[in-house]
Amino acid sequence: MSALLRTFANWHRRGIVALACAGLSMLPMAAVAQDGHAMHSMTHMEHAATPATAGSVAVPMPAADDMPQQHHHERQRHQEHSQHPQHQHGSPAHGMAATSPAPQPDTAGARSPDYSDGIPHGPMTGMDMADDQPLGMLLFDRLERTHDGDARGAAWDVTAWYGGDIDKLWLRSEGGHSDDGATHGDAELLWSHAAAAFWDVQAGVRQDFGHGPGRTWAAFGLQGLAPYWFEVQATAYVGASGRTAARFRAEYDMRLTQRLILQPELEADLYGKDDPARRIGSGLSELRVGLRLRYEIHRRFAPYVGVTWSRRYGATATYARQDGTAVRERQFVAGVRFWF
Repeated sequence: MSALLRTFANWHRRGIVALACAGLSMLPMAAVAQDGHAMHSMTHMEHAATPATAGSVAVPMPAADDMPQQHHHERQRHQEHSQHPQHQHGSPAHGMAATSPAPQPDTAGARSPDYSDGIPHGPMTGMDMADDQPLGMLLFDRLERTHDGDARGAAWDVTAWYGGDIDKLWLRSEGGHSDDGATHGDAELLWSHAAAAFWDVQAGVRQDFGHGPGRTWAAFGLQGLAPYWFEVQATAYVGASGRTAARFRAEYDMRLTQRLILQPELEADLYGKDDPARRIGSGLSELRVGLRLRYEIHRRFAPYVGVTWSRRYGATATYARQDGTAVRERQFVAGVRFWF
């Protein structure tokens, strides 16, 4: 009996040891399974909390055993998202706006094609520009004293005009007076019409006085501003008894400063036939060249000094020798130039 009890006790101890060993062997497998479930739960939590932005850190992929379950959850969430009324395809809030009719332009306040808006043309009192107002000017281009050796005298060159931009009335006169009482000169009354931007055509009458009987001429000419700012006058004359004449004049203002101006000048007289009564020969009768330096104290007033040279040609020079008059002359001049 005692032997039987000892045998049973040995079996009992062996069974407990075997059960204990079996339990110890099962502990690592349970821990691994528990860790796997924990990692699977953390993966789902990170996937839900991490925003899907470019450049974000990649989330660790779940275990291969959990992939079907994860895909099942994602499909379920996508179906719930697509069933939301604000995220239906074709709604204005999803992606591009839904196609809608283009807005039609509002023509209620549009201007009429001629910009009149139905208002007829009519006078606008007080809105006219005064660009056709007639104006006038009186210019003493030369008013000077002359000195040539023992001879002294005075000379003038005066121009006046009145009118508009297109048509003007011109008065021109030039001549000289010596201290011994001799006077010579001419005066012209011309109608001037603007033929181009810088050129006027002129027609009128000229009257000579001094040195014999007076002569009256019909005048036809051209006056304007040539290239490089040369002021030019060219006039032809027709008189009684088949007399003809021509005069050419050019001058240029060379601005040394804003106020100091050097003005060279050239003038030539030509005649078609001899006029012994006035001591004038045919062809080139006289050529005059001048150089004057003026200082504009004011734009309207400028004193000047200068020198002039003149020479007679042909029969005019012959008449001058017969009368004891110099064929060549050089004169020093001083005067003023002003206008108003």
